[in-house]
Amino acid sequence: MNKFLISASIWFSTIGFGQAATVDTVQIFSEAMQRDIRAVVITPEAYATKEGQRFPVVYLLHGYSGNYADWISKAPDVASLADQHDVILVCPDGGFNSWYLDSPINDSSQYETHVVQEVVNFVDEQYRTLAQPTGRAITGLSMGGHGALFLAIRHTDIFGAAGSMSGGVDLTYNVDNWGIKDQLGIYEQSPLRWDSLSVVNMIPDLSSNQLALIIDCGTDDFFFRINQQLHQTLLDHQIPHNYIVRPGAHNWDYWSNAVAYQLVYFANFFEENGLAEKQTPVNGQKYGQ
Repeated sequence: MNKFLISASIWFSTIGFGQAATVDTVQIFSEAMQRDIRAVVITPEAYATKEGQRFPVVYLLHGYSGNYADWISKAPDVASLADQHDVILVCPDGGFNSWYLDSPINDSSQYETHVVQEVVNFVDEQYRTLAQPTGRAITGLSMGGHGALFLAIRHTDIFGAAGSMSGGVDLTYNVDNWGIKDQLGIYEQSPLRWDSLSVVNMIPDLSSNQLALIIDCGTDDFFFRINQQLHQTLLDHQIPHNYIVRPGAHNWDYWSNAVAYQLVYFANFFEENGLAEKQTPVNGQKYGQ
C-alpha cells in the first residue's frame, strides 16, 4: 500500500457555484484523533488551465458550532475569490467547539495538530501548492479567528500571514460559554492554561514583521472590545498589522464581506514575496489535477 493510501482516505465531489473554481470535498485521516475528518479545497480555474504551476494557499477556518462546509454553504461567493486571486482555498473542519487547540483533557479534540500538520501536509502532497510560509496564509471567523491567529503565532514556520474576522481572541471573555471549558477545564481550576492559550496574551511571543496580520471586527460585534484590546496590544509591542473597524455584527453578512478584504490582503502578501517568480513544473499526478 502506498503512502497516499496509508495517510488519507478520500472521497471527491465537485460543486458548481456559477464560477470556474472547482470545489473538492476531501476526507483526511487524522492520526491524532484516529478518525476521518472532512475538508473543502477550492482550486481556481487557473489550476486546471496552467499545468505545472504552483499556487499559494489560504486556509479559512469556521466558527463555533460550525463545520468545514460553512464557508461554501453560507458564503458561496468565496469560491469566486479563488479565481479572482489565483489562490487555493482550504476549509478544514475544526469540530463543534475545539477552538483549534490540542485539548489537554480531551483526546478526541486535537485540532492544532490536525490543521497544522495533517491538513497542511495533505494539501501540499495532493495539490500543486507553494509549500513555504510565504505561500500560506490562514484566517477565520469567530472561534476560527482566534484559531487562525493562535495557529499562525505558534507556527510561523508554516504560515507567513494570518487574519481574524470577529475573532474571539481572549478565551476568558466568557468562561462559561462556547464550550471552551470542555477543552481546557474549568477556568477557576486552570486560569494560567486559559490565559496562556488566549491570542491576546501571545503577542509578546511575536517579533516585528514575523507575520503579516490583518484583523477585522464590526462595531456591533460582542467581540469588538477584545479586538480593540488586541489591536492596542499589537501597537504596544510595535507589531505591524492592519486593523479594520466598520459597522457590522457577528453574522454572515459581515463575514461574507470581510473575507473579500482579507483575500486582497493575502494576495498582496503573496505578490510582495515574489511568488510569481518561484513557479516550477510539477512532476507526477496530484489530486484534483
